[in-house]
Amino acid sequence: MTTVEEVIETLRRKYGHERRIWVMDRGMVSEEILEQLRASGASYLVGTPKSMLRQFETQLLDEREWSRLANGVEVKLCHAPDGSRERFVLCRAPGRREKEHAMRQRQLDRMVAELEALQRAVRRPLRPLRHRPLVDQRIGRILQRYPRAARLLQITVVEQPGLDLTWHVRTEDSNWADLADGAYLLRTNMAEADPQSLWETYIRLTQVEFSFRVSKTDLGIRPVYHHTDTRAQAHILVCFLALVLWRTLEKWMTACGLGTAPRPLLEQLAQVHSMDVVLPTRAGRDMRLRIVSRPESALALLLDRLHLPLPNQPLQMENVVQKTATQQP
Repeated sequence: MTTVEEVIETLRRKYGHERRIWVMDRGMVSEEILEQLRASGASYLVGTPKSMLRQFETQLLDEREWSRLANGVEVKLCHAPDGSRERFVLCRAPGRREKEHAMRQRQLDRMVAELEALQRAVRRPLRPLRHRPLVDQRIGRILQRYPRAARLLQITVVEQPGLDLTWHVRTEDSNWADLADGAYLLRTNMAEADPQSLWETYIRLTQVEFSFRVSKTDLGIRPVYHHTDTRAQAHILVCFLALVLWRTLEKWMTACGLGTAPRPLLEQLAQVHSMDVVLPTRAGRDMRLRIVSRPESALALLLDRLHLPLPNQPLQMENVVQKTATQQP
């Protein structure tokens, strides 16, 4: 959050107070920062902590007024609970819901297994855990390892003639966790009333993050340790150029009616291969011929829609050999 304050002040010194929209994820936002942005007349669109989602439980349960986007995400525009001019966008993503549910269930299963092991140790007649502080310490470590599942279980240490350990699922918290899976909340002071437009603006953060990951995945140059400011600035420049190329390809696809997902297109284009054939001649010079693979019908259609011809017509190897034989002196 201190970094955000520094960046905001730096941009103001360089470019003044022109209208701009600050888009940030929930880990970079605080009420103090939002108040500063509001005081300066700036617009923002930010993520919110998961705990804030609880204030919109009624709207989340209400199945009316949801707008479904092309990728299956559902969005709904809500007003601020305190009556302020802020707007909130409820979002539900099916893929994210399945992922979050699986992660929580995996933690819950592991947590129960460790509690059962601790329970057997407490009940063991030989060398039992006799001290309550030691048992509480073991429970605390288990809760710390599984934060997603920790709030779903009520754990009780019973002091009988010996110690015993029991637990049960908090039904209300478990039901809320199932409802909140895949849901997240955006917060803005923009006048925009279309939740789809707000969501599309916020999701550009993922594209910026992707441009940074390109250098680690596709370019394979990780890890990168920068020891000087100029190296760090060069890294940022490369990532920015990657983002520009990615956005250019995305706009190109949109203009051709091919959607806005460059990754599947790049995977399709990876099927095109070229090979240089070098044939010696009696004159002592090498003849070089480039052979381009013939694309499948689906890929050929994509290339046609993009108005992107291959460098040359694909040649069959038999024709290349025959043509070369006739050209030899």
